[in-house]
Amino acid sequence: MPPRSPLPQRHGLDAAWLRTSDNDPDARPPWATMRDFLVGRLPAHVPVDQMLAAGEFVDQAGRPWTGEEPYRPNAFVWFHRPLVPEPVVPFPVEVLHADERLVVVDKPHFLATTPRGTHVTETVLVRLRDALGLPDLAPAHRLDRLTAGVLVLTTHREHRAAYAGVFQSRAMLKTYEALAPFDPTLEFPRRVASRIEKRRGRLQAEAVDGEPNAKTLIELAESRGRYARYRLTPATGKTHQLRVHLAALGLPILGDPLYPTVLDVDPGDFSTPLQLIARRLSFTDPIDHTPREFTSRFTLNWPEASQ
Repeated sequence: MPPRSPLPQRHGLDAAWLRTSDNDPDARPPWATMRDFLVGRLPAHVPVDQMLAAGEFVDQAGRPWTGEEPYRPNAFVWFHRPLVPEPVVPFPVEVLHADERLVVVDKPHFLATTPRGTHVTETVLVRLRDALGLPDLAPAHRLDRLTAGVLVLTTHREHRAAYAGVFQSRAMLKTYEALAPFDPTLEFPRRVASRIEKRRGRLQAEAVDGEPNAKTLIELAESRGRYARYRLTPATGKTHQLRVHLAALGLPILGDPLYPTVLDVDPGDFSTPLQLIARRLSFTDPIDHTPREFTSRFTLNWPEASQ
């Protein structure tokens, strides 16, 4: 992990950083100057020379790099990435609870939890840091961008490890609800266990042979014609676990653009939300040991044919 950034947040975003490689006395430096290093490491759309001229790259002490310095091993370079336009997610983030340690929200569909890839400013974290004036706000866990529901964030650094530990150790109860096809030949409740892996560069996670690392209790809550509402209680937290498990039963979640088939969806199309909600979350507070329970207010959208 890098040391604390010498740059303040900008628009609710932490500064990015790069570190030059360790010094090998027997090796020739791969770049002649620090400018060469930045040009070689950053994407072509980053205006390196313009940012150097404006003093926007700084070292660990906050001193601007000119770019003319000889390449220096074991050096940090801090900067704010230029922002690119993003489709605005037209749904608000509702705060369900807030206190001196926690902010709990009802995350809408299509809004990412934290900045990643092409989703930067349109994320829960960036929106709330600005709106609430909490620069240290950080998620205690994650929800997929397409999943709506209860999301817990910590307000200050000193609380982060305690609450993150609750989720990492699975010392909480989290239940989801989903709409998917109804198959009267399948018996519920049922426990599904499989090994799920997600390879770098692939959109889908997949079930593979091997020791199970993903376990889900699936219960039938109600059925309406060809569709049903399922209650999902994961015992593990693998990427896309619930979507993979339901799809493997022949019950893909309504509105899913990845399972069982990857669909080409316009990033600005918010018309078909994934019918998956993190409905309820409960745990014992790791600091004051009080019970905590939060419930999402989102509703699932049944197909008209099922009404």
